[in-house]
Amino acid sequence: MSIPAELKYAKSHEWIRLEADGTATIGITQHAQELLGDMVFVELPEVGRSLALEEDCAVVESVKAASDIYAPISGEVVAVNEEVESSPEKVNEDCYSAWLFKLKPANTAEIDALLDASGYEELLASEAD
Repeated sequence: MSIPAELKYAKSHEWIRLEADGTATIGITQHAQELLGDMVFVELPEVGRSLALEEDCAVVESVKAASDIYAPISGEVVAVNEEVESSPEKVNEDCYSAWLFKLKPANTAEIDALLDASGYEELLASEAD
C-alpha cells in the first residue's frame, strides 16, 4: 500500500499536501479508496465555503457505500477538482493525484497535529487488529 512520506494524514483517511503558495490540497488515501471500491459519484464543497476542523464537507460514493469526507484542517475552500466530479473513477486510478479540494488554512497549528506517514501506517495496523 502506498503511503507517500511527503503527505500528512487525518485519522479519518484524508491526505493533505502543503503547497508552496500556502494552500493545502486534500484527497482520500489509498486505504480509503480500496475500502470503498469503485467510485461512482463525488460531491465536493463549494469554493468560498469556510470549513471547521473535522467538519463533513464532501461525499464520495462507490458501488459499495457512500462516505463523508471530513476537513482535516479548518480553512476556506479555494478550489475543487471538477475533473473528479465528472470522472470519479480517477480517485481509484491514482488517489494521490486525484485531489478533491484545496483549502486556505485558518490555523496552521492544526497541520502539525496530523499524522505523518509512519503514524498513519501505525493507525492502519491498529485498525487491522
